[in-house]
Amino acid sequence: MTGAPLPPTADRSAQRVVLVRHGETAWSRAGRHTGRTDIPLDAEGEQQARRLRRRLGAWSFAAVLCSPLQRARRTCELAGYAAVARPDPDLQEWYYGAYEGRTADAIRAERPGWVIWKDGVVGGETAADVGRRAESVIERVRGVPGDVALFAHGHLLRILAARWCELAVLAGERLALSPAAVSVLGYEREAAVVWLWNDTSHLTAGEPR
Repeated sequence: MTGAPLPPTADRSAQRVVLVRHGETAWSRAGRHTGRTDIPLDAEGEQQARRLRRRLGAWSFAAVLCSPLQRARRTCELAGYAAVARPDPDLQEWYYGAYEGRTADAIRAERPGWVIWKDGVVGGETAADVGRRAESVIERVRGVPGDVALFAHGHLLRILAARWCELAVLAGERLALSPAAVSVLGYEREAAVVWLWNDTSHLTAGEPR
């Protein structure tokens, strides 16, 4: 699942859905769980977002949806889609409750062996809750006659990709996703598939225009 995505076409069965994780923040760099805390991109994240403009420039999107949180909105803006993007609250990140802002290591000091996918969070959403939001987005996306871009967050996009492929929500555990990565969902005949995953080649491909 590497390399350039297949070119978009007018054929409905060939719809491509481009997933874009927001650029780096101070919390993502430190490994802190960032759900609804509305923090900005850091300097590196802004540079990463600018590089997305050239990476996505060949696409013609029928719709662009964006999480309303500023790290996703700013990534979308710097990638060149602020004028056409529509906010979608279902694209917000997993609500981590009491674990907001904490690292996995800090949580494991209290709960040895803790894994968010299996053990969940305290006072926040369950993985199934996030899955239902992702399914709502998928339903709307499949009603768009053309390619769609989604600017959002790591855990949410991993779960969305799993549900796109009709896999269990917990399959998202196996789909690591880097800041400012580009992934592509679509179809192979009737089957919903992943065509490209966690592509970050644009982040090392020279200076952005």
